[in-house]
Amino acid sequence: MFIQTHTLLSPAPGTRRELVSLHYGAEGAAAGKAYIQASLHADELPGMLVAHHLRRKLDALEAAGRVAGEIVLVPMANPIGLSQHLLHAQQGRFELTSGENFNRHYPDQIAAAAVAAEPSLSADPLHNVQVLRRELKKAVRAQPVDTELQSQRRALMALSCDADVVLDLHCDAQAVVHLYTETPCWPQCEPLARFLGASLTLLATDSGDNPFDEACSQVWWKWDKHFGGRFPIPQACLAVTVELRGYVDVEHTLAEADAQRIIDYLTWRGLISGEVPPMPEAVGDARPLAGSMPIKSPVAGVLTFLRQAGETVKAGDVLAHVIDPITDVVTELTSPVDGLLYARDSLRFATAGMRVAKVAGREATRTGKLLGA
Repeated sequence: MFIQTHTLLSPAPGTRRELVSLHYGAEGAAAGKAYIQASLHADELPGMLVAHHLRRKLDALEAAGRVAGEIVLVPMANPIGLSQHLLHAQQGRFELTSGENFNRHYPDQIAAAAVAAEPSLSADPLHNVQVLRRELKKAVRAQPVDTELQSQRRALMALSCDADVVLDLHCDAQAVVHLYTETPCWPQCEPLARFLGASLTLLATDSGDNPFDEACSQVWWKWDKHFGGRFPIPQACLAVTVELRGYVDVEHTLAEADAQRIIDYLTWRGLISGEVPPMPEAVGDARPLAGSMPIKSPVAGVLTFLRQAGETVKAGDVLAHVIDPITDVVTELTSPVDGLLYARDSLRFATAGMRVAKVAGREATRTGKLLGA
C-alpha cells in the first residue's frame, strides 16, 4: 500500500488542508479498480470506522498477495467538513462558506471527454471504455478551480472517475442499511445489495444536482445516448451511495462486519483473489427513489415515534406524534403509502415543515429533484 496526499486550495494564508488516499494493488490492473470513500458528509461517521477496518483487512490481504485489482480507499473524504464546528456541534453536511452540500454539484466533463475520445472509438466496447476513461480523467484533472471546495471535488473525482466500482459510505439519522444508485446500475448493484444485507435500494436516473455517485456512473449511460449507438458503450461503472444505518451506529462489531461484507463483494468481483464467497440471499428489494415519500410535520412540537426504522407500514398508519407542550394538542403523522419506513430523524423536537421520516413505496409518485437538501 502506498499513501498519496492531495493538497487542497488554501482558503486563507497560513491554512492548508489535505486529502489522503490509500492505494492497494497495481494501477491499471486487469482485475479492475474499486474506489471506496468514507464520510463525504463529514459528520456521518459509521463509514469512517468501516474504513478503519477495511484498511486493516486490505493490509493483510496485500501482505498475503491477494489484492488482484486496484483498490483505492479514502478513509476521510471531507477534511473541510471535518474541521467545521459550531458551539461544539460538527457541521459536516454543508460548507459554511458557500452553503453548498458537500455531496452535490460535481463537475460534468461528459461532453468534453466525448469530443476528445470520439476519433479513437471503435466497435470494441472494452477499447471504448479505456479511451473514455483516459479522456475523462484528463478532463477532470484539467478542470480549473477557484475555491477549496471545488479543489476537493476535483481531487475526489480524479481518484474515482476511472473505477469499475465506486462505494460512497454515508449514513442517515436513524435507519436500516440502504443504498442509492442509478437505475442503469441496478443489474450490477443487486449482488452488492445482497452482500451488504441492504433492506432497500433506491433507484433513479439522474436524481438532480449531480451527487458524487451519479457523477461517476452517469457518464456511461449519457455517453451511450450521446453517441446514439454508433459505438458500443457499456455501463462501465457501478457507483453506489451506501447508507450505513444511523449517526450513532459507530461500533466496532457493526463496522468490522460491514468491512468484511465489502471484502466479500470485492472477492466475488475478482478484485481480491481467493475462495469466492457464496451469494447471500436478498434481504430487501429495489424501489424507485421517486416513490420515497418524506414524512413532514405540519406543526412544531415534541416528536415521538410509534414505529421503528425497518418496519413495513400501510398507508394511513400513524408513524409519530408531534405534541404541542403548551396546548397539549397531539398531531398524528401518518404514512401516505404502503411501504418500508427506512429512515427517521434523530431530533425529537420538530419544527413546522420539518421532514422527520422517509417511507419507500413501490410506485414512483414524485418528480423533479429527488434528494433532500
